[in-house]
Amino acid sequence: MNTHYTYFLILAGSIAGPLALSFDKKVAFYRKWPAVFSAMLLPALFYIVWDVVFTHLNVWSFNTDYITNIRIVNLPVEEVLFFFVVPYCCTFIYECIRCYFPNIQSTKTAQNILYGLAITMLGIAIMFNHLYYTFYTAIFLAAFIFIVSMFKQAFASFNNTAFLIAYAIIIIPFMVVNGFLTAIPVVLYNNAENLGIRITTIPIEDTFYGMLLVIWNIILYEKLLKRSQISY
Repeated sequence: MNTHYTYFLILAGSIAGPLALSFDKKVAFYRKWPAVFSAMLLPALFYIVWDVVFTHLNVWSFNTDYITNIRIVNLPVEEVLFFFVVPYCCTFIYECIRCYFPNIQSTKTAQNILYGLAITMLGIAIMFNHLYYTFYTAIFLAAFIFIVSMFKQAFASFNNTAFLIAYAIIIIPFMVVNGFLTAIPVVLYNNAENLGIRITTIPIEDTFYGMLLVIWNIILYEKLLKRSQISY
């Protein structure tokens, strides 16, 4: 097999299941595609710019043996696709939770968990401000949670309990995909810019990098879904 398609095949394998199950009658995720794809745009743009800068600074790099070498600025096209494939899969899982367990409501407990996470991330950002990946991942996630909390009326449709349950499920396939990307390795990390703590081969920062991407997509998705008047 041509190894240059490795990253692309990992992405294709990741989205195959959620895409096929999008036509399940109970979830009918395909009916919500306009909200799903619209919600992806702003987070994807932010992450692509972030990725371009960090690739330029050698915070991470890509193994040319496992990518097609079609590039957008300095990013492999597969890396750009990552910011659409992963949100699609994760939003699908969140939507399944919302559809199959419609009685799940936002709670103060879930909000306190998010507050606690934001405070922890802020502390990590302060302590490790000299590490690019650690600092920016922590500060962006903390800032996002605080902003959403401060303007919660604007994001009233966001179900914090469903999000936490969904992310607890999401973290498993997310780690599997990232495990392949870091073990092969497709993506190479500069350990001088992270904590050096790994979950198998995955930098621990990836957990929170992924969480910000997912929560941002879900919050925008819920807001756009409410605007389109599609209900559960």
